[in-house]
Amino acid sequence: MRLLVLFPAVVVLAAGCTASAPPQAAPRSGPQAAPQSASQVVPGAPARTGCGSVVETGPLPEWARAGFSGDARIPHVMGDGGNIVAAVFGHPLAVTRPDGSSNKILWVSKPPYPPGDLQIDATRDGTGDAAQRRVPGGPGPSIIDLPQAGCWRLTLTWSGHSDTMDLVYQP
Repeated sequence: MRLLVLFPAVVVLAAGCTASAPPQAAPRSGPQAAPQSASQVVPGAPARTGCGSVVETGPLPEWARAGFSGDARIPHVMGDGGNIVAAVFGHPLAVTRPDGSSNKILWVSKPPYPPGDLQIDATRDGTGDAAQRRVPGGPGPSIIDLPQAGCWRLTLTWSGHSDTMDLVYQP
């Protein structure tokens, strides 16, 4: 008789536990993005949602503050792998700038690197549009203009290092 009394209680508890669990995502078909390796994950970094890496407005990472004073607050975008930061002096980036300002970006590399150009391969999200840019001498000051408004996925390579990020250009 006790078993019959306990059975409904166990069913109710089990149902309550499964009902509060978050739903599992349905398996996706088609090609999937390769998972990031542990070396590419930056602890505490904001997760990206959709196209466009997070533009931070707080202090630059400590390793990127050389030449700046104080806590160096400037809009910046961290590379997905945490190996480079783009300090965006021309924020927001734009295809046309009627005020005469420029799309100035200071690229700062985390790992020490020997001299060598920074190669930027950019692809506009949802299109086949592509552009290449080069910063002579490696990460450093640059003016990076892209031909169309939209979200651009940048693959950055320099002196044996690489990283990626998304930058949004306004019309």
